[in-house]
Amino acid sequence: MTTWLDPLPFLRGVAWLDRGRAVRADPADAARLPWDTGERATLPIGVRLEFDAPGATAVEIRYRATVPGPTDSLRDLAHGFALWNRSGLLREVFTEPAAEAVVRIALPAGRGPYTVHPPETQSPLILAVRGVGGALEPPPPARRWVVHGDSITEGWWSTRPAHGWPAVAGRELGVDTVNLGYAGAARGELPTAEQLASLPADLLTLAFGTNCWSRVPYSAALLYETTRVFLELVRQGHPVTPLLLLSPVLRPEAESVPNKLGATLGELRAAMERAVRERILAGDRRLALLPGRDLLTPAHLADGLHPNDAGHALLGTAVATTLRHEGFTP
Repeated sequence: MTTWLDPLPFLRGVAWLDRGRAVRADPADAARLPWDTGERATLPIGVRLEFDAPGATAVEIRYRATVPGPTDSLRDLAHGFALWNRSGLLREVFTEPAAEAVVRIALPAGRGPYTVHPPETQSPLILAVRGVGGALEPPPPARRWVVHGDSITEGWWSTRPAHGWPAVAGRELGVDTVNLGYAGAARGELPTAEQLASLPADLLTLAFGTNCWSRVPYSAALLYETTRVFLELVRQGHPVTPLLLLSPVLRPEAESVPNKLGATLGELRAAMERAVRERILAGDRRLALLPGRDLLTPAHLADGLHPNDAGHALLGTAVATTLRHEGFTP
């Protein structure tokens, strides 16, 4: 048995650290963020372990997770660790949330690389890792893809963390996906744009807007200006970083229904897309637009808003294909 190792060299999908815990908003800038954004940013969405394992027959992970109470709404959700390689899912090991525990995952023959997606409920904190029968080695760093969006980006209604569309696209592209999806939020908050500008990234994708129809209603003119200024602030930190904006995907209840400010989702989407196209025409050649309206059908929506696994897979492939077509990835 090898000794326990610091997990940090093996962690991927990490945006910021706050006292050793991976978080998804800048802890030094938390006071400027809306409450709902700050709350979602504490969840380790998209954070995973990646490693090579020459000679190892298993990996052990020591972790700490919040133990749900008897009335906790998340109590019955599966708490599983999923092992993947480049061919796909290899196995899942289900455990219980615990103040501290160790999970062992058997490895197939071969060096790897392997990826372990921890459960995202109960905010597990990886404390240490070690190989059984051999050593673990961090893989070489990959290009860093920072993705910002709402609950769809966060992966809602996908049945596993690895099935959300950013995870799907990240595997297709072979990049280090950093998921900054904030359920219920992502309304073009300008402090978020400034945080994105400060965050190292080789590739950027923005996918917000649907919450501007209902949760905090925007007019089309307001979302146009918000998109324009949001892009300007991101570009102050990433003047030539490849950047893709995915406009809101299908939301049948909202497409032609005015919100409290009189804007339908169709009109909000058109306003966002106009802001992007105008910036491209003005000379931003490293900016691209993927219109979201026709990427999914109602059959791909689990609840009329969030994609099911098939919908997430379609979105992930569409984003990966667009990034390649634009020449943004090798």
